[in-house]
Amino acid sequence: MIIISPMEKVTLNDKTFRKFIPYEKLETAIDEVAAQINKDFEGCTDVPILLCVLNGSIMFMAELMKRLTFNCQIVSTKLTSYVGTETTGKVKQAMGLTADITGRRVIVVEDIVDSGNTIVELKRILAEKGAADSRICTLLLKPDSYKKDVKIDYTAMEIPNDFIVGFGLDYDELGRNFKDIYILDE
Repeated sequence: MIIISPMEKVTLNDKTFRKFIPYEKLETAIDEVAAQINKDFEGCTDVPILLCVLNGSIMFMAELMKRLTFNCQIVSTKLTSYVGTETTGKVKQAMGLTADITGRRVIVVEDIVDSGNTIVELKRILAEKGAADSRICTLLLKPDSYKKDVKIDYTAMEIPNDFIVGFGLDYDELGRNFKDIYILDE
């Protein structure tokens, strides 16, 4: 059940969330991160792969790729580690890569990096599958949670270590469709 009130709060199942990052601020952050990627890939003659990490990255991926000025190919994968508002700490590959990435440059497009477990697993998978290079691009980074050694190459925004929904992020598969990002209202 989803309830939207005039106070810009949303209720998903048993939790209420308040607006945290408006869409306009997300657009600006995506413009900036796309500019960084375009600079790094300017004049490339190969066709890099944008790896969409399903399901959360769909909205970010769509917005990001509209801003890229070089040819690229889209590939998807799906990894899971959350139940409700908590990470299980174990990453499961729910769907493998949708194309061969052998010898290709890959830009991983993530919605959020918090514990970093998914990023570590993705880097392992990409190396195992023969990627020539892999870079990590995330819409959101929780620096207080991220303690891994894997470099995050492109970060659109840093946020505190709170549970959020919207713009692709979910709470038990609800809330992904909101264009703004909402934070748990406790």
